[in-house]
Amino acid sequence: MSKSQEINREFNYGWVVVGAGAMMTCVGFGAMLSLAVFLQPISNAMGWSRSGVSAAATIDFLCMGLAAFFWGALSDRFGTRIVVLAGSLLLGTGLVAASQATTLWQFQLSFGVLIGIAAGSFYAPMVAVASAWIEQHRSLAVALVSAGMGVAPLTVAPSASYLITAYDWRTAMLVIGIAAWALLIPAALLVRPAPPAAAPATAGGAGAPQTQWTVAQALRTPQFITLALAHFACCAAHSGPIFHMVSYAMICGIAPLTAVTVYSLAGFSGLGGRLLLGAMADRLGAKPVLVGGLFLQALSVATYLAVGQLGEFYALSVVFGIAYGGVMPLYAVLVREYFGARIMGSVFGAVSAFASLGMALGPLAGGWVFDTFQSYGWLYVGSFGIGMAAVAVALSFPSAKRPPLPSLDLGRAMA
Repeated sequence: MSKSQEINREFNYGWVVVGAGAMMTCVGFGAMLSLAVFLQPISNAMGWSRSGVSAAATIDFLCMGLAAFFWGALSDRFGTRIVVLAGSLLLGTGLVAASQATTLWQFQLSFGVLIGIAAGSFYAPMVAVASAWIEQHRSLAVALVSAGMGVAPLTVAPSASYLITAYDWRTAMLVIGIAAWALLIPAALLVRPAPPAAAPATAGGAGAPQTQWTVAQALRTPQFITLALAHFACCAAHSGPIFHMVSYAMICGIAPLTAVTVYSLAGFSGLGGRLLLGAMADRLGAKPVLVGGLFLQALSVATYLAVGQLGEFYALSVVFGIAYGGVMPLYAVLVREYFGARIMGSVFGAVSAFASLGMALGPLAGGWVFDTFQSYGWLYVGSFGIGMAAVAVALSFPSAKRPPLPSLDLGRAMA
């Protein structure tokens, strides 16, 4: 086989890795976020409060955040395949165990801790390995891996809703757990490390680091801190409205299965938003596109205070989905531009950990707001304020280039 044929084969297989990553984020995050569909049926069947059931989602995001950094570091050290295979096994185990829970604490432990840890194994490691495989269309590759989260509301959520209606919540969750094993284990086995020849190709590229960073150095930079805070505020702003979208639509008089279509439309729009904002970022740069997307997200959250009809929900879902879905891959692009591929799993895992902490706030806050006020109004007010804070932080981003090493390290390098 000639060298050109080998390069072409490797390049093509990179898209197989991207496809496997999209499958993992779809099933992994779809299973976790399906709790939005299970929320009311579980609460009604078991007599548990909405805030108690919602707390499982908060635990999910906390555990996912804590695990994301360690999964990313493990993928940098031992490879991505073993990490996502372990996560796939753990995800199915958590779903099956949660389907058999008889007390609230058992459900929170199974659905919260196990599924949260499992979900943290997919996004950062797969984004890192996909960006290492694909050089010429890296933003598109990252967007497609992230797009799995946008496909999830179109697949996992409607499937869960159908199974709950046809059977009950326990059967639905058990079936989803078994399906997770069947889909993710083969997908994990498709993951391969990028060939060594792929990494040097970026050495002279724009924005590629020319110095070998350590993780400790990267985590001390203002660039990392700014990215982490912006991602935290971004996710804190949209997590509550997303998680309680189905419940809020049902409160407004929309039938359960129809309310799920509102959530699914937001996810579908998020898929389009990832591709749209990713293409815009290639032309305009990631920072201005991120700032614009965050501002649109904040305005969309505030608009929920004024909607109540099905058509209004559909229209808002399109705009909101484009905004919150479109900004998500841009953080990975900025991490790659700042810190390079070698430690991307660790650094983006750390950024994702802050994002997960933000995601953890919304479900629990929304459940508490509804249990206290019998309305979601204050959830949208608070989410709008946090969304505007995310815009302010994003405006302080530096230009998309490698930040300088700390002076101490430069001095040692010159010695």
